[in-house]
Amino acid sequence: MKTIIQVVQHLRPGGIESIALDLTQFAPSNEVTFIVSLEGTYQQAVKNWPKLSQFKEQLIFLDKQPGLQPALIKQLIDLIKQKNVYAVHTHHIGPLVYAGLAARLAGVKQRIHTEHDAWHLANTKRRLVQRMVIKCVQPILVADAKMVANHMQQHLQCKQTINVIHNGIDSDYFSPGNKVMARATFSLPQQIKLIGCSGRMETVKGQHVLIDALSRLPLEVHVALAGSGSCENSLRKLVIKHGLQERVHFLGHIDAMATFYQSLDLFCLPSLNEGFPLSSLEAQSCNIATLVTDVGASKETLSPESGRLVKAKDANAMALVLLEMLNNRKPAMPRVFVQQNANVKSMVSAYVSLRNALTTQGVCHG
Repeated sequence: MKTIIQVVQHLRPGGIESIALDLTQFAPSNEVTFIVSLEGTYQQAVKNWPKLSQFKEQLIFLDKQPGLQPALIKQLIDLIKQKNVYAVHTHHIGPLVYAGLAARLAGVKQRIHTEHDAWHLANTKRRLVQRMVIKCVQPILVADAKMVANHMQQHLQCKQTINVIHNGIDSDYFSPGNKVMARATFSLPQQIKLIGCSGRMETVKGQHVLIDALSRLPLEVHVALAGSGSCENSLRKLVIKHGLQERVHFLGHIDAMATFYQSLDLFCLPSLNEGFPLSSLEAQSCNIATLVTDVGASKETLSPESGRLVKAKDANAMALVLLEMLNNRKPAMPRVFVQQNANVKSMVSAYVSLRNALTTQGVCHG
């Protein structure tokens, strides 16, 4: 039995964290996977994300405090040796610094690092730190989208080929369902057109742009927002400002996300920055037509048959495209695209292949 540890900055609801859970849940039978969260405690994490209780025995929290903590590297080295770890897989820059260096110092040969977005590399300090750490750690590098790989090559000046492994989702779970029953689950009105949006309520996620767009749409169009975050109060104030209190539904954190998508007529991802998002894949896997903003690798997640792209921060353009999509009577069938291009089992197999190889030629796993 091979022991793998994945290392993330924190375990709050989000794309990176969901990928880590999926890689754990769908791991092959000859591997046991632990997820190490640098920040937080189990009690804090499960309170904000009850789903984590299913993985309790595979979660390790180091409760890192703000600031640089070199002692954390020694703590990770001890953990690696204690569990006789075969491979260390880091997600994003913080885990790369601490767990990447710990893995190298502990003699772990299988070191994998995945970048899930690239816009942070525009920051000179972060870029220089990451270049230096990559030279020291020498991990197999993975990007979750072609766009991310291109930015890594450009900003990090990598000599090695970067593997592209697209994020995958569980299409057995994210499947079409009964719209009437799904809306009843969340006490949503039935006789309306419903646009959904899910994600952390932070400025970068662009929910404020969607609310602005809604103010330009017919009265029978509503928006359902799944998620929570530091911008929730400001979003509620914006709703009041536009007089949309009856048309915007704040649902809070939702674990039954498949049911949420099944309640929709359209899904909209209005982000200002993204990597390779999961929510657009999840919605399309439920056969919900999807609109995303042209940021990061979002367009790589769209079905060419029904997906639509719009410029970020442009509420007027977003409203026009949403209205056009709502008026389109042709049934959306993007599920096949997701099954063929973003399957969680294909993603897991690609990572297993990397771990089983001492060297990699850098292939693109769809």
